Order: sequence, then C-alpha cells, then structure tokens
Amino acid sequence: MERISSSYRQSLAVVSPMVSLRQLRYLESLANTHHFGHAAEACAVSQPALSMQIKELEDELKLSLVERRKSGVEFTEKGEEVAARARAILASVRDLVDYAKGQEGVLSGVLKLGAIPSIAPYLLPAALPALQKRFPMLSLQLRETVTETLVHELVSGNLDVILIALPIDDPEVETHRLFDDAFILATKATDRKARLRRATADMLAGERLLLLEEGHCLRDQTLSYCHMMTREARESFGASSLATIVQMVANGYGITLLPEMAVSAEVHRGGDIRLLRFPPPGPKREIGLAWRKTSPRKDEFVQFGKLLCEVLPKPRKTVRK
Repeated sequence: MERISSSYRQSLAVVSPMVSLRQLRYLESLANTHHFGHAAEACAVSQPALSMQIKELEDELKLSLVERRKSGVEFTEKGEEVAARARAILASVRDLVDYAKGQEGVLSGVLKLGAIPSIAPYLLPAALPALQKRFPMLSLQLRETVTETLVHELVSGNLDVILIALPIDDPEVETHRLFDDAFILATKATDRKARLRRATADMLAGERLLLLEEGHCLRDQTLSYCHMMTREARESFGASSLATIVQMVANGYGITLLPEMAVSAEVHRGGDIRLLRFPPPGPKREIGLAWRKTSPRKDEFVQFGKLLCEVLPKPRKTVRK
C-alpha cells in the first residue's frame, strides 16, 4: 500500500474534526440543564473538567456554543443546532450499542422504559414479575413522567422505549398499538346520575369535570371528548394523580372520566363511587409503545408489548353496562 506523505497527513489533521463522544455527552447534559454545575453532576465529573471540554469543543468547531452568565447558561443559535446534532449522534451510538447487546438474546441487558403516570402504576406492577420470569437477563430501568418529556428523552437516546397514549407526532419515532383503554364515567354514588344504567355525553354538561393537571395527555383526551377545549376548561381544577381525583369525586366535588385500567386500583368495592360505561362507541384512548426509528431492538419491543397485553387488568364487573 502506498504510504501517505507527511504533508498529506498534516492536511488531514487540519480538516478532520477531533470532536469526542465525551464532549458531545457533556454538551447534551449542558443543553438539558442549562447549568454547568448540574450538568457536571449528571455526568459525574467536576465542573471545571466539563467546562474545559465544552471550551475545547467550541475551539475545535470554531463556534461560540454557549453564553456563560451568572444566572446560568444560554445557548447561542448555532449552539442549539450543534446540541441537536449531538443528541442525534449520541442516539445513533446508543443504537449501535443496543445492536451489539441484542445479539446476546431477546430482551436482555438494560432496557430504559418510560411511561406516563396514568399508565405506569396500573399496568407495570403486573407486568414486572412476568417480565422478570420470562426474561431473567433483562434489567429494567423505569422513568415516569408526562408524554412531552418522554418523547424528548426517547429521541435524545436517554430512553429506549416509552409506554404512552397514541398518537405521537414525531418523524423520528415509530409507534406500535397495543390495546384500547375505555373511559368510564365516575360519579358520587348518591348522585342522581348514579341511578342510570349507562353514561352519556349529555351527563357532562354543566358538571364540574375533575382532571389531571396541565401537561398530562389524559387531560387533553378527556377535554377533546367533552368538546371543552375552551380556555375556562383548560384552567379548571387539575390534580397531580388519579387517586386525588377519585377522592374528590367520592366527596361530591365533581365527576371524572376514569381510564378503565385504573378502576381496580383506584375505586374500592362498596365505596362512594358509582361507575357507568358509555354505549359503543364510547370514549377511549389508544395505548401503545414508541421507539426511535433507528433502534435495532424493534423485535424486542414488540415482544415486550405482547407481554403487556397479556397482563392487562380485566374490566371491573361492577361497572354498569
């Protein structure tokens, strides 16, 4: 093979970037926190070490990426673009690592799962023991938060797969439908509506609808069904959990639409809540999984989805039909 001349090597050194994955990871952490100290803590390094790597990255790219202020860090316009590209590169690297680990067997190694709060506590407790039994080499790491955050962390590569309510509108994400989760009308047992056999949309008119706080997709889905996408409705009462909402309904503060998967856990038999089912086609949400289109673990996620469908809680018999 012809030897490369020293002058050619020097020219390659000039035009070839020496950007490291470490620098990109530090930049990603800084973009997430907008604070050098917090970013360094997340990366388990000292703040001077992280700051130095960011400065070296700026020198290598010949770009100013961040503005250092007393109140924190502000990214420049070019810095935002570089951070976005860094996330994409790191996600691809994680997909590469996932591909290699995937050769060890289906659903083995670490799986970083994200789930929304209106699904995680009602589906995963039954799924985890079955998952451990069927795939003993799998180490599951769970992150529970709202949909917007989960999608962001999925695309950036910090999560492998997320369990959410569909649809998701993101060109980098592939989704897989699992099942439908019906909405059940929950009202105080002594309310006049509780004597009826079925729920109807008219029952919601003029009632105080108790919802999860802003940011939860379950809130938007409920408002959409009720045709209450007004500013007043969006600014109405919002709770941080379904458990709080159920207790408020039981005490006569309003009504709610409760996901069927949450009924068994949140509504106790013989309590102060009456549950009414809507006639077909009633309101419902579509539950599914989502992952990066570039992920090599699609087959594993499909297997995981099948297991979730198997352990789905059965509908409560006391729900009136």
